[in-house]
Amino acid sequence: MRPEGHVADAELIVDPDTYTSGVPHDALTRLREKNVVRIDDLCAGSFWAVFRYEDVRTVLRSPGVFSSHRGATQIRDPAPDDLKYVRRMMLNQDPPEHTRLRRMLTRAFTPRAVARLEEGIRANAREIVANLSGDFAADVADLPLLTLADVFGVPRQDRALLYDWSNRVIGFQDAEYALSSSSTAGMTDMALEALQLRPDDGRDPRARDGMPDLYAYAHALGSYKRAHPGDDVLSNLMQEDISIEEFENLFWLFSVAGNETLRNGIPGGMIALLDHPDQYERLRNDRSLLPTAVEEMLRWWTPVMHFRRTAVQDTELSGQPIKAGDKVVVWFSSANRDELVFTEPMKFDVGRREADHLSFGHGPHFCLGAQLARTQMRAIFDAVLDLPGMLRLDGEASRLRSNFQNGVKHLPLRTH
Repeated sequence: MRPEGHVADAELIVDPDTYTSGVPHDALTRLREKNVVRIDDLCAGSFWAVFRYEDVRTVLRSPGVFSSHRGATQIRDPAPDDLKYVRRMMLNQDPPEHTRLRRMLTRAFTPRAVARLEEGIRANAREIVANLSGDFAADVADLPLLTLADVFGVPRQDRALLYDWSNRVIGFQDAEYALSSSSTAGMTDMALEALQLRPDDGRDPRARDGMPDLYAYAHALGSYKRAHPGDDVLSNLMQEDISIEEFENLFWLFSVAGNETLRNGIPGGMIALLDHPDQYERLRNDRSLLPTAVEEMLRWWTPVMHFRRTAVQDTELSGQPIKAGDKVVVWFSSANRDELVFTEPMKFDVGRREADHLSFGHGPHFCLGAQLARTQMRAIFDAVLDLPGMLRLDGEASRLRSNFQNGVKHLPLRTH
């Protein structure tokens, strides 16, 4: 048994093995009482962990104090050569460079743009739910892949590449996901050529040389879009003042961040309903609650559990002095259950109307695709609620071994 106290709790929340059995909310609750905690981890080094909702918002909206660029956004420090590269990604930049790249993409995610996609998303969701195989997590993973393919102009027959890439990056701590490799049947020649470069030696997929197949595919696709533009985001990007390297980095971001949060948020939301049958029944009886139910699912499950910033000047949070150069990690899975912000935060309530959850972040890096993700979640659960009976567990859910993404690998379900 682990000894009591925040040192043991700190060890627990950074251990990826912890999350194969669930998010350690009891430990997070005890740590939240301390607001900001110094954690020393063998792999990640020393960092300040931030647990309170308002402190998390302060960090995220203050890039001039807490930088995404200085040390990138993962707890573990990248190798120096890798840091030079990952700093070029929009995710790891601060204004004004972040603002320039984000502005290129904003028009693809306006409410009007998302509304144009809604009919197709709903049709895809209904088809997926009508043909459930028994593994809900595997089935619904196809919805964001289909949506991304259509929005960004990736050939649909290549969408399994996005699935494998996101598995490898997000699931690098999990043996099943680390070498994810889907069937290549029907893929384009461009995809098959890129796959010749796919490594199988377990190298770090978050580094530039860890995903040569992704970058080869992005390079080929970008060149094609520049020569043969269509009505999609990638074609529009290639008509902008953007280098092929910037395009490749944005493609990496689309392939991973644009996919992973939703594919775990949907089965996570389903688990919340299964664990709270009274709320499941309530939602079946009152479909008008679906929009708030989706927000509650995202708060309750919190797909991305933390992000890192680096202090660029001496500062403080909740009275805790923080020095320039210190790593600061905000814990979304704690902030979304902060007792100072949410009434009965451990209660799952599909009618909850309170402060915004932080599952899409906050500040300059607020998720560009948040509206698109919400639309897809509403579409899937609308289709689920149309089923003649309630879905039931038909075995044990399998969770991702990761201290970063609250992932669901398999969710066996049956109709009642």
